[in-house]
Amino acid sequence: MTIMEPTRRFTSLWPAVALFDLDGTLVDSTPDLTTAVDQMLDSLGRATVGEEQVRKWVGNGAQVLVRRALTGRVDWESAPPLDESLFKEACDRFFQYYEAANGQRTTVFEGVEACLQRLRDANCRMAVVTNKPERFVAPLLEQMGLEHWFEVIIGGDTLPVKKPDAEPLLLAMRTLGGTPGTTVMIGDSRADAEAARNAGLPAVLVRYGYNYGTPVNELGAEVVVDSLTELL
Repeated sequence: MTIMEPTRRFTSLWPAVALFDLDGTLVDSTPDLTTAVDQMLDSLGRATVGEEQVRKWVGNGAQVLVRRALTGRVDWESAPPLDESLFKEACDRFFQYYEAANGQRTTVFEGVEACLQRLRDANCRMAVVTNKPERFVAPLLEQMGLEHWFEVIIGGDTLPVKKPDAEPLLLAMRTLGGTPGTTVMIGDSRADAEAARNAGLPAVLVRYGYNYGTPVNELGAEVVVDSLTELL
């Protein structure tokens, strides 16, 4: 099996299963996440931060996003510890605001549906494996008109662990009847690349997504593209 053919990367035999990240890969959800983050911060009497900043914080799940917003840092672990009651209150408010904002200003990235159609035509089975809480995933896919492509949804709280742990990918792969030799992970970030590596899967990364400002070319993916149309 060759996963980087010079003229056509997807063949009739590969992949049999494709696992897609959601935010930053299929959809640009930063505008809605920004609405929720800024409303949460404002409700706590803190300064809002805006979309440009939030875009640098997305990718490791809602609770990490809230911690980054409260500390003002991507590396929130290095900041002084947060008061846990404040963190819980911030999470509750963020979830409330995001439930109302989810899908309102989110858009599907160009090239996504053409890629999904090509995979469907090749009898590829597809799943979404995201760190977004599961309760927000299906409603967002439905609003974006993408729900019919995916047989399986694994959210950030479906299992006790999330990406970059391998288990969310392995669960989706096994559910769809895939193997490490017939499955690919398609994402945009270090979490996706490391999850694929931990699961023993090849990774395709897009350059347009959310990776905290780090070039995805440096993450060791088998394929890096500017658009999913390059996989057709």
